[in-house]
Amino acid sequence: MQNGAGCSVYVRGIMKIKINDLMVKSGVKFGTSGARGLAVEMTDQVCYSYTKGFLQYLEESGELKKAGEQVAIAGDLRPSSGRIMAAVAKAASDMGYAPLNCGFIPSPAVALYGITNGCPAIMVTGSHIPADRNGIKFNKCTGEILKFDEEQIREQVVESDDSIFTEGEFQLPEESIDARIDYVRRYLRAFPHDCLQGKKVGIYQHSAVGRDVLIEIFSGLGADVTPLGFSDTFVPVDTEAIREEDYRLAAEWSEQNGFDVILSTDGDSDRPLVSDERGVWLRGDVAGILAAKYLGADSVSTPVSCNTALEKCAWFEDVRRTKIGSPFVVASMIEADYAGKKGVVGYEANGGFLTYSIFPVFGNELQALPTRDAVLPVLSIILLSIKERKPISALLADLPQRFTASDRIQDFPTEESAKILERFDRVSEIDAVFEDTFGKVTSIDRTDGLRVTFESSEVLHMRPSGNAPEFRCYNEADSEVRVMEMQKQSMEILLKLKG
Repeated sequence: MQNGAGCSVYVRGIMKIKINDLMVKSGVKFGTSGARGLAVEMTDQVCYSYTKGFLQYLEESGELKKAGEQVAIAGDLRPSSGRIMAAVAKAASDMGYAPLNCGFIPSPAVALYGITNGCPAIMVTGSHIPADRNGIKFNKCTGEILKFDEEQIREQVVESDDSIFTEGEFQLPEESIDARIDYVRRYLRAFPHDCLQGKKVGIYQHSAVGRDVLIEIFSGLGADVTPLGFSDTFVPVDTEAIREEDYRLAAEWSEQNGFDVILSTDGDSDRPLVSDERGVWLRGDVAGILAAKYLGADSVSTPVSCNTALEKCAWFEDVRRTKIGSPFVVASMIEADYAGKKGVVGYEANGGFLTYSIFPVFGNELQALPTRDAVLPVLSIILLSIKERKPISALLADLPQRFTASDRIQDFPTEESAKILERFDRVSEIDAVFEDTFGKVTSIDRTDGLRVTFESSEVLHMRPSGNAPEFRCYNEADSEVRVMEMQKQSMEILLKLKG
């Protein structure tokens, strides 16, 4: 038994433990998108305790006021999601709340249900990471938890009874389809049923939880939809580090079928993949610019790692740069709204698109959805191509020609990433390693990791992942050929530094 502030206490089968200590003990830690870890480390007791910590915090902050309120729960299609959802539901039930099993639906769908109905929404997902890992993403009644909320959840001390835990024995309540229906209706009610008439759309399904929802939405808006690449096995599609086979598949599908666009998402369907008519995948930060243009946004919040074509195009009155992670983008949008901006959006390099304002579309109103969404950016880009009577490749050609690329070193402990960044505490140290390859440094930005701009205006950005043991590398240059060359050179150097 341990005692004292922040320590666990065990008495007669009852365990009391601080969430921050449980993170250290279990290996399941908070990142930029909630708690994540190996599925075997996300035991029923760990997931139960995290959920209690989250709900206790909402009670303390006044968001939850009475017993019996709903807690919406959903999950992605990785093998461990159902078990974790059941542990989450058990925690909610034991605290006197009514767990609503929303089934296996996109993250933005369960978040939308929570916002619309004023209840917490919990998504069990590991997003793009491999199937042996998973995570829990917490949404307050008003939307995503922010970094302040995360800090308060860490401080919660929760109680659990060891005797109730027999791994995998908890059962989910009967499934409700309400959240799925509401998400589909969000688009089918705001946009005309024939607005995509004549467009040939390929939907790369793989194991994305929203694969059937995407077909329903885009077919419902008049597109000629062809499903592609269905998989019963979980596929860890990362929209920031697209696999070579996915580049090849998209090009082949487009040539064979004459698609106007191919679209897909990551595992929990909050980050889009969207191609042009040639089957070339768009970078998420470029897709965000085009979507914001179609909606007529006047304020755009986006992480510091995203393409600087955003500023160079001069389409937007207010541009705000943030640290990487949707909580920082949401916080920036809140600030923009408070400052009186009327068309407030945000996006990330992974393509996830967020809205904090109501936008008029076709005489209707599209309500705000301040969490990552994969449907709106794709739909907006297709509609922009229709509006401007140009294929998607021509929309890209209209942008200032800045190209980005990203990659990652997997199985790279955060502590090792920190050592690399600490090495570059002076410009002279950066020059010593990178000058022969990229030239002299002209500026650095430490908003999130280390972002270096060289005399050529080329960019190298290094940072540890916020939700996986990965070291991420981003590059930016004036041509696609050059940025891919930079990416290769950067990764070679970083791998040498790793040793």
